[in-house]
Amino acid sequence: MARMLKRRLDVGSARLPATRPVTFCIDRPNLTSTISNMILKRTVAALALLTLGVAATTTRAADKGVTLTEQPGKVRVEINGQLFTEYVYEGAPRPYLYPIIGPTGAGVTRNYPMKKVEGEETDHIHHRSLWWGHRHVNGFSFWEETGRQGTIKHDKFLEIKGGKDSGVIKAQSKWIATNNTLVATDVTTIRFHNVKQGRMLDYDITITAPKDSEVVFGDDKDAAMAIRIAETMRLTHRKKEGKKTVTSKGEGHIVMSTGVRDSETWGKRAAWCDYYGPVEGKTVGVAIFDHPDNPRHPTWWHVRDYGLFAANPFGISQFEKLPNKEAGVMKIAPGQSVTFKYRFYWHEGDEKQGKVAERYADYAKGAKNKAVTQK
Repeated sequence: MARMLKRRLDVGSARLPATRPVTFCIDRPNLTSTISNMILKRTVAALALLTLGVAATTTRAADKGVTLTEQPGKVRVEINGQLFTEYVYEGAPRPYLYPIIGPTGAGVTRNYPMKKVEGEETDHIHHRSLWWGHRHVNGFSFWEETGRQGTIKHDKFLEIKGGKDSGVIKAQSKWIATNNTLVATDVTTIRFHNVKQGRMLDYDITITAPKDSEVVFGDDKDAAMAIRIAETMRLTHRKKEGKKTVTSKGEGHIVMSTGVRDSETWGKRAAWCDYYGPVEGKTVGVAIFDHPDNPRHPTWWHVRDYGLFAANPFGISQFEKLPNKEAGVMKIAPGQSVTFKYRFYWHEGDEKQGKVAERYADYAKGAKNKAVTQK
């Protein structure tokens, strides 16, 4: 038997070395500690990866910038993945922006007539959130909704483009009178800014007269760049009690670049005007900036205690109480154009907390007509 084993171990003339037994010693307490440490390290590593993943997702959302999406009859505008507003160009006599989501995440314009909400007043059906119009253009109204008004009809988009810092909608429209004649055309450029604090957009409109006829803007208080603020932001509130209408003081405030405030602001001139008040428990404001290069800058303000807020360079006879009822008439010669530029700035807090004056100064930089800019 020993010889047979010897032969099996021999390979040619070589002999495999003798092997020694190997003994494994297991220290149970140390093994348990080692395994626990391994599990702990892997758990920490997994949590770290998860945290990094969440942070990366948040960063990606914050870096989305301004996204514009075409939908039937409107363009949806999102900033960093969150709805800001929609440019609506069908279903009404003129294009408008609605809803408008402010810096606190709440809507900052009245919902009516796009949507009926309990507690909101239903006056002035034509006050559609944010819009540009005029009640007296060549004798036709492009402001009201009476069934007899002219129509600012969307023609085509010239540009729809998003981006990290801003996005832009550039649209062309035709102003059609009730007798189906062409009164004017316009190119509206709305630029949506991705800013760290607040919400901001620029609204520029260039109106062009037909080659064979002039455009005449009448002297009228109901005109130009307008917004209807949220009901809770109003300076006053009205309530029907029987046949009487009772007016009570609201929590909103109005302030101008000149320092004029609240009920004294209607019909006054200023480079900017700010309307702020509570929205869902937080103070929110919206400032409209009149660009220094605009005709008749600084503009007059058709700003009402019930929430209408408009920059209006046309209604001079009414604002100034002048006997000449055509003092504010403005004409565009055949084939010529006029451009109006505005910035909307939504902020938290009042005009000082929102640094409205500083933001206006930033907006006015580079203006050609600096001499008439008010503080």
